[in-house]
Amino acid sequence: MDKQNKRIYLACPHMGGQELPYICEAFAQNWIAPVGPNIEKFEQVLANYLGVKHVAALSSGSAALHLGLLLCGVQAGDEVLTATMTFAATVNPIVYLGATPVLIDSEPGTWNMDPVLLEEAILDRLVKGKLPKAIVPVHIYGMPANMEAIMAVADRYQIPVVEDATEALGSRYKGRAVGSFGRVAAFSFNGNKIITTSGGGALASDDGELIAKARFYATQARDHAPHYQHSCIGYNYRLSNVLAGIGLGQMEVLEQRVAQKRALHDFYLARFGGVPGLQFLSEPAGDYFSNYWLTTVLIDPLVCGFGREDLRLYLESDNVESRPAWKPMHLQPVFKDCPAYINGTAEHIFDFGLCLPSATNMDADDLERVGALLSHCFTTHHAGASV
Repeated sequence: MDKQNKRIYLACPHMGGQELPYICEAFAQNWIAPVGPNIEKFEQVLANYLGVKHVAALSSGSAALHLGLLLCGVQAGDEVLTATMTFAATVNPIVYLGATPVLIDSEPGTWNMDPVLLEEAILDRLVKGKLPKAIVPVHIYGMPANMEAIMAVADRYQIPVVEDATEALGSRYKGRAVGSFGRVAAFSFNGNKIITTSGGGALASDDGELIAKARFYATQARDHAPHYQHSCIGYNYRLSNVLAGIGLGQMEVLEQRVAQKRALHDFYLARFGGVPGLQFLSEPAGDYFSNYWLTTVLIDPLVCGFGREDLRLYLESDNVESRPAWKPMHLQPVFKDCPAYINGTAEHIFDFGLCLPSATNMDADDLERVGALLSHCFTTHHAGASV
């Protein structure tokens, strides 16, 4: 394929080169199962990286969120507070358990859950006679949420926090890894994440008993007996030992991937940050360290002369993938009847936000091609602009 016409992806798997030895070892030792030494090693390496005591490797980030909520006592009829600016996989597990999502809008600086609005929602739910059972903040696009303020609210009302860190491995808040603040935290290793196990996820916590229960539920909740006996409902949620081998290889290049993602964000910001009408999602203060999983920009059509969908289609016409920002959950047909506390920020992000190509395996030519396309679009609409 002509390199000028090859597909440039928004985000895609990027192997580091050390995955195959772990996979081959699993085959050589016949550990082709959701149990084995790669899983144990992967869990330990991940726990050490996060600075938590325990990790359970699971089949997906959704599985991790599901079990995290279950282990925090969420049941049918309960309410769970979560961000409206997120992917549906954050909210779906709440519904799996028969609970009701209560959707909280974003703060402008981080695009994450607004702590002030969070407390207003809790107080309103209390007036209505129900204390929410859990809080699920999301570190959107790798940007850490304001965890100090969120945890202060959660502690004030003694509500457990389940962090959705599925997009944020490698991000830190006040020098501390995201996913180490709440009672439990969920991570994703889907193919488009900063590291991948093809499909996969993990649940992290300092509570060893909680993680032991997670492994129990994740292996069909089989009781300790010589025969198959089950006293509660379980799930088939454990990660494959083969895929855990991919994860071990990927962990060896995680810091490199974080640096590459941040370099991509720096490229876009340095080249286009001064273009009128563009506003990039960037760290709002020194307390925030983002892995910049996806570099995302707001486009003001009144200033730019084009909107985010115009730019998306323009890039697509040259076989370059970009994507609108997440459509808020309170606008999704399936969640439209959920209680929601809205300030307009998430809707604004959706209307004007675009995720730019952020694949770490883009080479210099790919990046220059994307940059040239953006420059052409911006200069066409900004007469005399220098970009």
